[in-house]
Amino acid sequence: MKKLLGYILSPVFYIFFALTLVVFQPIQWVCYKCFGYKAHKWSVDALNFFLTYCQIFLGNSIQFINDQHLPDNRSVIFIANHQSMYDIPSIIWFLRRQHVKFISKIELTKGIPSISFNLKYGGGANIDRKDSKQSIGEIIKLGRRMKENNWSAMIFAEGTRAKDGQMKKFHIGGIATLLKINPDALVVPIAIENSWKIVRYGTYPLSTFERLKWTVLPAISTEGKSLEEITLEAEQAIRKKLNQELPA
Repeated sequence: MKKLLGYILSPVFYIFFALTLVVFQPIQWVCYKCFGYKAHKWSVDALNFFLTYCQIFLGNSIQFINDQHLPDNRSVIFIANHQSMYDIPSIIWFLRRQHVKFISKIELTKGIPSISFNLKYGGGANIDRKDSKQSIGEIIKLGRRMKENNWSAMIFAEGTRAKDGQMKKFHIGGIATLLKINPDALVVPIAIENSWKIVRYGTYPLSTFERLKWTVLPAISTEGKSLEEITLEAEQAIRKKLNQELPA
């Protein structure tokens, strides 16, 4: 039934999703070029509010649970599992006070209305996966911007999407680089549930009436721990929330 309804509702979702991207492209341009970072961030927050709630056209529900007292004046390194592109708008919207920046593929900085503009000018890191030197350099620059502005970063530590919802082992790379530059940053895991189900049939039809959930978990103490231990602890916290065991 969810797949059948997807054939009917997916076009409606895509129309409103695409319309949102097109409308906010000139809004972002004006905000950034004429009024600077604060105005641009406001436009990006508004963009991601509408992208988040486009899910209502598929009958999908949004539940973002954040019972943690996150600081506004301290960088946070958020670490999450990754299930689909629909993970991202809700993180930007609901954690907007933390100024969350992303590490993205450089290919995404061209050709996508609103999204490419934000990736190019929003302060994140755009990496070339074929060029490790460039990638590390971009993440270092992001770390410095975080430190200078009390911005935060989002790390999808699996390195790719888990298309069936089953977590892959976390990689230490990006986390290690950011923590070396920002040793005082707070490390906070986020568990993402059911986002993969939206695209379980591919890009068409999208699945309908799914219960999408993001849970911000307690911060991880980094004192006296190696980078490997911090990464593993974040992975274990998320796995526990999702009832998934570590692979053998």
